[in-house]
Amino acid sequence: MTLSFYKYQGTGNDFVMIDDRLERFDLDDLSTVSKICDRKFGVGSDGLILIRNHPEYDFEMIYYNADGSQSMCGNGARCAVAFSHLLGIIGLETSFLAIDGGHKAKIVDGKVELLMGEISKPKEVEGDVFINTGSPHHLRKVEQIRDYPVVEEGSRIRYSERYPEGTNVNFVEAIDENEIFVRTYERGVENETLSCGTGVTAAALAFGTKNPNQTVAIKTLGGDLAVRYSLNEDHEFEDVWLIGPAEKVFEGTLELNEESVAEQSH
Repeated sequence: MTLSFYKYQGTGNDFVMIDDRLERFDLDDLSTVSKICDRKFGVGSDGLILIRNHPEYDFEMIYYNADGSQSMCGNGARCAVAFSHLLGIIGLETSFLAIDGGHKAKIVDGKVELLMGEISKPKEVEGDVFINTGSPHHLRKVEQIRDYPVVEEGSRIRYSERYPEGTNVNFVEAIDENEIFVRTYERGVENETLSCGTGVTAAALAFGTKNPNQTVAIKTLGGDLAVRYSLNEDHEFEDVWLIGPAEKVFEGTLELNEESVAEQSH
């Protein structure tokens, strides 16, 4: 079977995007996801995203991590919005469905602004912080973040007894009162990614609990993002927006069969 695909990236977090409104992709064959995402034998990406029709929303985003597991992905959702705009499904504003529920998003000055879903209150965990922003995130404040052993420490925390189902792990360094640097070990990819949307959101909110500023600038290895939010009377986070670029890299076709994934791109 031949499928057209597009490759998108959001601050280095990269995704294979498939227009699956005709529902040709077999959702039960998760090995195909891993093959497509494989960086040596497939297209290569942190995840795969299907765009499907939905009766109550502009579209549905079905997201898979590179290992075939599912979760919410902030950067992936922003790329899904940009891709859906390219396909002509949406204009500059949209309402769509993801695994954690409905989301709103808009395209402003070439960047995609994504309204995040329900977010848990920050919880202290042995001197660190845990927040669920649609995906679970363990956060640790560090110094000299560029030299920090992200994969080694991230893997240790991700597979610790505290998290039987695993967690993403984020290491955060404050640059100044309005900006942070974040590096992420991502569950499902099982490695450091250049950026993680739900992770930088969690980091910004953990940072925001001690900072009255309601827009936090975020640096990642893949580029710059921002998180804007409001605080209600109970000091709970509301209207949390993840803001950043989402860019098409290339497009091509996939030949799917039981043995391999062949790629042609342009």
